[in-house]
Amino acid sequence: MSADGRQGLTVIAFIGSVFSPYYGWDASRDPFAHCAVNVVLYGERANRFAMTERDARSLSRDASRFSLGPSSLEWDGSVLTIRLDERGAPIPRAVRGTVRVRPKALTAQPFTLDAQGLHRWWPMAPDCEVEAEFSSPAIAWRGSGYHDTNDGDGALEDAFTDWTWCRAPLQRGSAILYDVRRTDGSGQNLTLRFDADGSRREMRPPLAAPLPPTGLWRMPRSTRSDDARAQVVRTFEDTPFYARSLLASTLDGEAARPVHESLSLTRFRNPLVRLMLPFRMPRRIG
Repeated sequence: MSADGRQGLTVIAFIGSVFSPYYGWDASRDPFAHCAVNVVLYGERANRFAMTERDARSLSRDASRFSLGPSSLEWDGSVLTIRLDERGAPIPRAVRGTVRVRPKALTAQPFTLDAQGLHRWWPMAPDCEVEAEFSSPAIAWRGSGYHDTNDGDGALEDAFTDWTWCRAPLQRGSAILYDVRRTDGSGQNLTLRFDADGSRREMRPPLAAPLPPTGLWRMPRSTRSDDARAQVVRTFEDTPFYARSLLASTLDGEAARPVHESLSLTRFRNPLVRLMLPFRMPRRIG
């Protein structure tokens, strides 16, 4: 999010695009045949969404660089530079610019999200400085960000029914809440607090706080906060199985503005939902 709270962005680089209908329909389940760079811009005048799937012929990577088609991510030891040249769908508007992510520190280890250890999540850099400069649309800002990685050995919908996640910048570092519900009926609620140097510190688990469902698709939302209360400031994404929002709440004794997501993998399993996805996720071969 920008420092003034008026602009935001999300970038996700996929090898094995877990929400891709093409990946789900592919009997070989080859992750390298289903790669994507998803970029979403949130602003007062210029929202953009792009997620074009490509195969292994468009992919190049090594220990410090990931390149897919015209976009790339490169790590030099202190800055992650993301160069984007994508085109949206179903409205074919360009999303072209550069994002520089400067982690203040890196955390020690990943977490497992399921009992078998098949799905792993690493909040690698919970507190980052971000610079965004785009030529299309013409925007530039600085603000606060977050970087994580996920990897797994199975389909998300086989392991989980739903989850909620949020990350909030605080005066010293940031707080992350990650609550997963598994297909076997069990669950896990992670309450994480990191200082700016990447060290983890204790934080009392917040209380369950209800949120209204989204307006269009009625996606269920919930979170946690110190006083069991939270408000939706803005809904960024309202889709049949996913919602991303900006909240106002209290965490670890501080007024916070968490970026929040709700995911329903039960809804994602619906064949009708998967048939809708190609309109926003075109596929380009070679």
